[in-house]
Amino acid sequence: MFLIVGLGNPEEKYARTFHNMGFLAAADAAELLGVRFRKKECEASIAEAFIGGEKVIIARPLTYMNASGRAVKQLMARYKVSPSELVVIYDDYDLPKGHVRIRPSGSAGTHNGMRSVIAETGISDFARIRIGIRDESVNIPIINYVLCDVRKEDYDLFASACRRAAEAAVCLARGERMDLVMGRYNG
Repeated sequence: MFLIVGLGNPEEKYARTFHNMGFLAAADAAELLGVRFRKKECEASIAEAFIGGEKVIIARPLTYMNASGRAVKQLMARYKVSPSELVVIYDDYDLPKGHVRIRPSGSAGTHNGMRSVIAETGISDFARIRIGIRDESVNIPIINYVLCDVRKEDYDLFASACRRAAEAAVCLARGERMDLVMGRYNG
């Protein structure tokens, strides 16, 4: 069993915002595995796939970003997922735009969605894939920036970053070693 969670906000008005990078990467992971989001359970939209006979759940919480942990906690309980079988994908203002950073554990940093996941689940030792969104040329408060739409001229950069994040998540779900996945996709 493996659980891939992409953080974001469920309403259409947030679809192209920086804060929805996790949702976009989760959609890419589902596409890579040839599945679609067909079910809603545990306050999340989910897609189910199999890799080598093992079930993989790809989830997009419907709780909104700041309450993402509720859905993650429910999904982990429902599918009996251990921390080593969880990967969370999300946007990160602390990384330059388009960068992907994979880590086996860590803190929430400045990300409220990750704060919710850690607080609700009581764990921080799970894989996370961060997609950098910071643009040094933009000077507005983070809370406003993350809800801005990605500029057209940056769309390809972010689409590529989301795809790389999805590929990394699928590699982890396949059982590839964390250090090898980090070496291939970090940067």
